[in-house]
Amino acid sequence: MKVFKGTIAALMLSCGFGVSAQAENLSGTLKIFSDMSNPAPRAVMEGMVERFGALHPDLEIELTVIDREAYKTQIRNFLTANAPDVANWYAANRMKPYVDAGLFEDISDVWASPELADLASTKGAMTLDEKQWGVPYTYYQWGVYYRADIYKELGLSEPSTFEEMKSNCQAILDSGRKCYTIGTKFLWTAGGWFDYLNMRTNGYDYHAKLTAGEIPWSDDGVKATFANWRELIDMGAFIDNHTAYSWQESLPFIVSGDAAAILKGNFAVPPLREAGLDDSKLDFYQFPAITEGVALAEDAPTDTFHIPAKAENKEAAKAFLKFVVSADNQTLINNGENLGQLPVNAKSSVDDDKFLQEGFTMLSSNSPGGVAQFFDRDAPAEMAKVAMEGFQEFMVKPDNLDKILARLDRAAKRIYK
Repeated sequence: MKVFKGTIAALMLSCGFGVSAQAENLSGTLKIFSDMSNPAPRAVMEGMVERFGALHPDLEIELTVIDREAYKTQIRNFLTANAPDVANWYAANRMKPYVDAGLFEDISDVWASPELADLASTKGAMTLDEKQWGVPYTYYQWGVYYRADIYKELGLSEPSTFEEMKSNCQAILDSGRKCYTIGTKFLWTAGGWFDYLNMRTNGYDYHAKLTAGEIPWSDDGVKATFANWRELIDMGAFIDNHTAYSWQESLPFIVSGDAAAILKGNFAVPPLREAGLDDSKLDFYQFPAITEGVALAEDAPTDTFHIPAKAENKEAAKAFLKFVVSADNQTLINNGENLGQLPVNAKSSVDDDKFLQEGFTMLSSNSPGGVAQFFDRDAPAEMAKVAMEGFQEFMVKPDNLDKILARLDRAAKRIYK
């Protein structure tokens, strides 16, 4: 545990932070438990605590950093028996068990503050029962990363509709290449394809209800999603034998040009650059629209802070959460020297990296349809496993769809009861 006691508000001015937050005159002890245990995230966490402490010289802050995997097994115990005032966790379904158990504080009043108006894109991911239960501090975009040089060679443009996407795919197939590389050896990658196809076919609200167990897998909307997916499968859009590859093992196909694109999170960019794809060869586009009038929701896994219901210094905890999501702090912690991800505050600035810039614009300005957390975060763990097994099977044996959906319906009745 590290103890911080703020003494130099001048530090905040030198970092570009105002000192208006001092008006709250916080005191006592603020206890924070964090899972940001890797070196770079830990430095980010310690820096935030130090800067917040500098704004509040009468406040003592106790920061306890716990190994991420250990944190996952300990969180319920410490929320129940020895609650801190602030704790790291994740958005959407991953926070639901602790909301349902009464272990997270309702912070809807914090979200009503003007400071949080620029977090609108993530509000849905923090909302259960029409109340907000935490704040986001970082996320990253998903989308289609593609070989710009291949598109140029074939005279293709970035698609804005599913029909254009399929037309491009046919031209790519005709050139002797596959449209998309994917490795489904570990099932979650197929979950990304389901997320986008389902959100584009039916919308974010439908997708959220499905992953929450409120819509059966035999519903016509789900069948329409799989019908769209099958069009790509029947075209031969995906690389062969993808069940044999991890996502990392699928990257050589796009590097070699045997496949033209990959649907992935921004974490795929560094290894692709290291493999020789500079920014003249690698580009990005938002997954295109399928159903007319359906707003474009995105997968953007979001890390969060929460106030335990049994916290003792909730006033200081709420002030810390407002500090975390401020535009200046979001800019600082997410830059390339720190987390290297995207700020959730629309007024923050982003590193001069074209993919981060495009992702920030997409998520902050062009994504009114909502922000999903990825299938294995939005669905309960057991349901996610069963469903993603079904997704992988469907990609190999699409004729098994009726059996797969019946199996998922049976599982859902058991898991969501």
